[in-house]
Amino acid sequence: MSKVPMSFCVDDVSVLARSLRCQLEKLERVPSHVEMLNLLAKAAGYRNFQHFKSQNEVPVLVDSRQQPVEINDKLIKRLVRFFDEEGRLIRWPKKYTQRMICLWVMWSRIPPKTPFSESEISAFLGQQHLFGDHALLRRELVDRGLVVRTADGSEYRRIESRPPVDAVELFKYIRVQ
Repeated sequence: MSKVPMSFCVDDVSVLARSLRCQLEKLERVPSHVEMLNLLAKAAGYRNFQHFKSQNEVPVLVDSRQQPVEINDKLIKRLVRFFDEEGRLIRWPKKYTQRMICLWVMWSRIPPKTPFSESEISAFLGQQHLFGDHALLRRELVDRGLVVRTADGSEYRRIESRPPVDAVELFKYIRVQ
């Protein structure tokens, strides 16, 4: 059985350390491997390691018959024309598939794990296009699941995901700022 890496992330390492110290003080011996996993998970706010694992598992589906995905060169050449020499989006594509790939370009430029206020994300997107509708881009990024925002709209963050192969190919042809 192959091991799938799991990320362990806490908001405040100080709270984690304090919780671990309190749990370790209650023990009379050095904890086993499994006990240590449970202590870490509890310190991060989970019931136990199994609870942590179930919340962070991503099913991996592998199809041994899967063929390499072909890149649509004709589409890429068409999409390159939507960007100027500085990599800014000139106009909003009419076709949905073209729009989605252009959104991936906008997504790729948003710094990962960086919170933005609404005005900051609007200003950032304003620098990435020339057709003057940052609200459209912001809304589309959220609606298509590329960016998440709080319920009150005060914070925006990029959602980490793997772009489609056509988008990755387009990244190579346009200047990424």
